[in-house]
Amino acid sequence: MLPDRTNDRPLLLAASQITKEFPGCKALDRVSVSFSPGEIVAILGENGAGKSTLMKILAGVQPPDGGELLVDGQPVVFRDVRDAIEHGVVLIHQELNLAENLSIGANLFLGREPTQWGFIDQKTIRRLSRELLERVGLNYTPETIVGELSTGQQQLVEIAKALSIQARVLIMDEPTASLSHYETELLYGVVRKLKADGVCVIYISHRLSEIQELADRVVVLRDGQYVGEITRAKMTREKMVSLMIGRSLTSGFERHSHTPGPEVFRIKDLVTTAFPEARNSFSLKAGEIVGMAGLVGAGRTELLRAVFGIDRPLAGEIFCDSKLVRISSPRAAMNLGMALVPEDRKGEGLVLEMSVRHNHTLATLARQASLGLFINAAQEITDSQRMIAALRTKTASDQLAVQFLSGGNQQKVVIGKWLLSNPKILLLDEPTRGVDVGAKQEIYRIMEELAGQGLSLLFVSSDLEEVIRMSDRVLVMHEGKITGELSRQQLSETAIMALATGGALS
Repeated sequence: MLPDRTNDRPLLLAASQITKEFPGCKALDRVSVSFSPGEIVAILGENGAGKSTLMKILAGVQPPDGGELLVDGQPVVFRDVRDAIEHGVVLIHQELNLAENLSIGANLFLGREPTQWGFIDQKTIRRLSRELLERVGLNYTPETIVGELSTGQQQLVEIAKALSIQARVLIMDEPTASLSHYETELLYGVVRKLKADGVCVIYISHRLSEIQELADRVVVLRDGQYVGEITRAKMTREKMVSLMIGRSLTSGFERHSHTPGPEVFRIKDLVTTAFPEARNSFSLKAGEIVGMAGLVGAGRTELLRAVFGIDRPLAGEIFCDSKLVRISSPRAAMNLGMALVPEDRKGEGLVLEMSVRHNHTLATLARQASLGLFINAAQEITDSQRMIAALRTKTASDQLAVQFLSGGNQQKVVIGKWLLSNPKILLLDEPTRGVDVGAKQEIYRIMEELAGQGLSLLFVSSDLEEVIRMSDRVLVMHEGKITGELSRQQLSETAIMALATGGALS
């Protein structure tokens, strides 16, 4: 049974009574949703609500355990992604699926190249590619190598690729997560144009302001179940949050004011390989949270990587507890009491097929080993369960593979892994990217508690509201260089953006 619809548009794609189970959890429980041509539908829910699972089923990535799919009112079975594509349903993953060493044209028709006399028809590829690039507003030639494009431009190539196979339903998973403000605005324009052309766009995002900007309606999932819809006329932040988490989020998280301790870390004239002309200096104190803001590509991640010893700096000095030190590797950084929660938690922070327990202890295996040879299983269990309890990680068991956890709980496992190393300085790169509103509040709570325990925290975030809310002070970067520092009293979006764009404070 499909949910009641308030419009009389024809149904393009529908899911009826969809059920899906994984070990230890029911990801979807009799979910029914429907979609029409020429509309933008946002799918909203906390991490673990079932959004990604539903999208994968709609796109043929995974089969449902129960229920049925309908296209144009007719039952269909998607055996794989190709089946879904043949019915016009295309999923653009958050991690883009492009060959960066190939041209735009080659990517658009990879595996589907038009031929003439048994040879690839390059002339046709160029002509069709130009038409597609014009449709998505990307002002590049088909011969341009994809690796030369920004993330936002690559996102537009993915959309053009979907249009090249006559997508009628385009599913976009967190499409703006890595985009600058300018690139996000460009994407909004393309999505609206697709809607005008009759394409149905299904849009997953945790950014409520983004949903309010674009969506015609919002479908809300909670704990694997359909809990309701909100039309554009009634779309408020309060209603979305209330449906999503089952209660109102009245005040959100608020920082407690406190006085930081002595200086524990300093860099002086540090130069990274990514920006060899820029010299940066800053310091960290015990018990403070320092935010690092800037536009995409400003060099924030590169600076964290150099500080943690992943990338060797070209010049500069590093001091820990006022002593000059040399950090030539992550192991050297760890020995000095440092830890880094990376931006890409799935690729760099976790081994997805391994259990929560084994991921927790990856950074402290030497301590877990008895006589340096065998893992002390009892100690490993104790440490993992201590982190699960302390960080309030939602998992059926410490033996569950982390790939089955929500994004917010995966992030807690990464944080827990590093807390087991007893750090004094915790570096966090985009700590709340891709997690829902409730999980963000939990991560904020964790950061606040760690600062209260005397840890020094330095975090990178592209969410200005988050930077302002959480920081005792903020370092702002532009083109690889720290262009200014703002105290908590000076913090505002206007002040941050002035420095992030190379300007000065008024």
